[in-house]
This record gives sequence, C-alpha cells and structure tokens, in this order.
Amino acid sequence: MENQEQRLTKKGKETRARIVSAAAKLMFERGVAGTSVEDVRQEAKVSSSQLYHYFKEKRDLVLAVIIFQTESVLSAQEPLLSQLDSMEALQTWRDAIVQLQNDRQCQGGCPIGSLASELSDTDSAARAELASGFAKWEHALRLGLRAMYARGEMKPNADPNALALALLTVLQGGLLLTQVRKETSALEVGLDVIIGHIRSYIV
Repeated sequence: MENQEQRLTKKGKETRARIVSAAAKLMFERGVAGTSVEDVRQEAKVSSSQLYHYFKEKRDLVLAVIIFQTESVLSAQEPLLSQLDSMEALQTWRDAIVQLQNDRQCQGGCPIGSLASELSDTDSAARAELASGFAKWEHALRLGLRAMYARGEMKPNADPNALALALLTVLQGGLLLTQVRKETSALEVGLDVIIGHIRSYIV
C-alpha cells in the first residue's frame, strides 16, 4: 500500500486521501458493515473507476481507514501526547481528552476502538493493523512515564510499562462509556483514578 502511494502523482495522492477520509467519516458514523463502497464513492465525489483504481476491494479501503484513524487520533493529541513526562502534563492531556469528547458531543467513542470492536474477530489483517495502532498509542504513553522513572521521580517499584497499558485500557473503556451514556463522567472518573494511581508512585 505504501509503495503504491509513493508512485502516485500529487493529484493522485489527493484523490486517494479524499476517498480514505470519506470512508473514515462514514465508517465512524455507520460502522464498516453499514458503509458500502458506493456510499464512499458518493461521499468522496469520485467515479467508480477512480475508487477501484486505488482500492481493488473494500477490505483494502478498510485497512487504509484504520491507518488514517490511527494517525488522526494520535495527531489530535499532539503536542501533549509526546510530552507526557510529568504529572502536570498527564493532567493537561486528560483534560484535553475529556474536552475532545465534549466537543464531539460523545458521538462515536474512540475511532480506533470502534473499528476494533467490529473487525477484530472477523478480519485478521484488520486486527493486526488495529493492534499496531494501539501499540503506537501505548508506546507514546510509555515514553513519558519511562522518562519520569529514569529521572528518579517515581518509586523504584513503579512499572511504567504496566502503568501505560493500564492508562490506555482505562481510556478505551471510558471512551466507550461516553458513547453509551452520552456524557463524560465515566471517562473523567476512570482517568482520575488511574492518574491518581500513577501519582502514588511519585517520590
């Protein structure tokens, strides 16, 4: 997929990006199963020949959407996500996540998580791509906690890797509940508890 992108002209890249963006929007709103290739074609305002030039089948488009959503989710949290090396930074990131869900009116939960719940048991290639996306997210969280640990700001018995995984797990559960409950209290409580637990390791 990457090699194909590299061979595209500027106009070709723009057309492909428009198709992927349209597909991501529809799949976030309707789910993968509820989004047809024809729906995407109409949303992206391209011809069938254009769409099939870039994506031979819907499965290829879904994989591109997963990559697109991973990049979108992580970039939306920058520059905060790459600087989570203090309790103040973690709190600021937490507040930004909650605000983002409020801005969305709690529609859709996590774009990656929504795809994962629909595809993980039925498409091994999609599951692998989703796992890679979550791994990137976890890695970013882990880097900040490891930096705090390396500077001696955390107790020796702290496990930055486990704390990062727990933080991502709580975040995903909280985002799901915002989608179901249409308000952010569960997300706020979950993040406050795990951040409080991390704080307990600060010396």
